[in-house]
Amino acid sequence: MPRFALLLTTFIWGATFPATKAVLEQIPPLSFLFLRFLLGALLVGVGFLLWRLRLHRDPAVLRAGAIATGWLFLGYVLQTVGIHYTTSSNSAFITALYVVIVPLILRRFDWRVLLATGVATVGLWLLVKPSASGNLGDLMTLGCAFAFAAHIACLERFTREVDAPSLFAWQMMAMVVLLLPTMLLEQAPAQAFAPTALLLFGLGVTGGLATGAFAVQMWVQRIVPAQQVALIFASEPAYAAWLSWYFLGETLDLQGWIGSGLILIAVVVGSLGSGSKAPLPVAASV
Repeated sequence: MPRFALLLTTFIWGATFPATKAVLEQIPPLSFLFLRFLLGALLVGVGFLLWRLRLHRDPAVLRAGAIATGWLFLGYVLQTVGIHYTTSSNSAFITALYVVIVPLILRRFDWRVLLATGVATVGLWLLVKPSASGNLGDLMTLGCAFAFAAHIACLERFTREVDAPSLFAWQMMAMVVLLLPTMLLEQAPAQAFAPTALLLFGLGVTGGLATGAFAVQMWVQRIVPAQQVALIFASEPAYAAWLSWYFLGETLDLQGWIGSGLILIAVVVGSLGSGSKAPLPVAASV
């Protein structure tokens, strides 16, 4: 049952990629991010009330939340703006590189990490087919993978030092505060916020289901070993590619599928190399 729940969680995070890609046809990326995290923060607040959790406000929690939010903010902005210029399949597979990048940041080198890095580099090259001009969306998404990896590395330390639910709640609230001025600078037209079925569906998947998926992850990680959890997470980009093909009509040529397969292999090998020491990502998807 826990493993099935985690598979469902990974499926939801995979669904955020095509959902975000579709909804950006109506609303600019930063405005959508603001609405997404506003909904997520409200749901977390409701959760705190229902389960009568205490929101810690001591300096250690606030400091940890500020540092972690900085990386989280950078990651989501790069990812959400980047997906506007690339396919959701590319975004999912490139984002998945954070599983390989994390042990590199933490300087946990072994043969698995080195092998995973090499395989992922080849896979990334085949997937995005870089040219002299390059693809801005793919480049921004690669930057988001590094930002998410830094965020995960921060969490390895902070979740052992401070109250984890409070740390998560402060990050959600801080993201809303940081995204508000960026949304105002974006100056989206009023019709972009029209409560269409597309916008409501996108917010439901990314702000509702994805927030709930994190709660499921916290429960599962108390039961399932971290190494097994990481291996299940490796299926996230595969879900995203399948859903993007089914709902958005996106396709990958043979070279793209080979590159995607190599990245998945690298993600699995990287997960094996990182072992159970590194924490798993908090909502490291679109």
